[in-house]
Amino acid sequence: MEFERTLPPGDQPTRERVVRSILVSGPSTAADLAERLDLTPAAVRRHLDHLLAEGALEAREPRASLTRGRGRPAKIFAITEAGREHFDQQYDDLAVQALRYLSETGGDDAVMEFARRRVAFIERDYGVVTAAHPELTPAEALARVFSSEGYAASVRALPLLANGVDGAAEQLCQQHCPVSHVAHEFPQLCEAETEAIGHVLGRHVQRLATIAHGDGVCTTCIPHPLASTSTTSAARSTSQIRPTYEETT
Repeated sequence: MEFERTLPPGDQPTRERVVRSILVSGPSTAADLAERLDLTPAAVRRHLDHLLAEGALEAREPRASLTRGRGRPAKIFAITEAGREHFDQQYDDLAVQALRYLSETGGDDAVMEFARRRVAFIERDYGVVTAAHPELTPAEALARVFSSEGYAASVRALPLLANGVDGAAEQLCQQHCPVSHVAHEFPQLCEAETEAIGHVLGRHVQRLATIAHGDGVCTTCIPHPLASTSTTSAARSTSQIRPTYEETT
């Protein structure tokens, strides 16, 4: 990628840390990055200027509802498609052509079967992680499973309203998708992921956003067991809520 080749000697490792921090944690201010990476604000701004110029990042204005106090609100920096490509997305034209051929010769069912086989790691590894780390919530265990496969996953709390009773849910956030460009044409890859998550948890889950279809992060609402008895109607209501990462953009 172009921004790798133009970095001055000694700057590339730090600049990659900046991009990776945004990839993992989501859109961030310069102050956020300085704190996470233990850098001075001046150093962070210098790296951000280079990354913006190379197209690896883009600057966004924060929502007015999130700005407080006087002074100009801090800009938020988000990774671009070019920035994502730096992190070795595992797709290419051959993969798309192969799935097109499979679709033409075997139909949608064949593509879905392939998608289910591809995400077999979810069921395979989920039990291993939960057995080794019983202190993790189901969503946290899934985040470890997905992260080990290159999805840079994390978990955030998500309020949920079910039949007028306050419940609780967690939101599985995947900041990176190794197959996002393929999934743009073949959404069965996303559908199989959601299906596998619901299967290992034994409850309904709701996909709220996907990188493959233009969102900044893949998000899945995972209700806590006590809240899942009325999940279907509640999940529909959560689909009206944009993913929490957007609240900071």
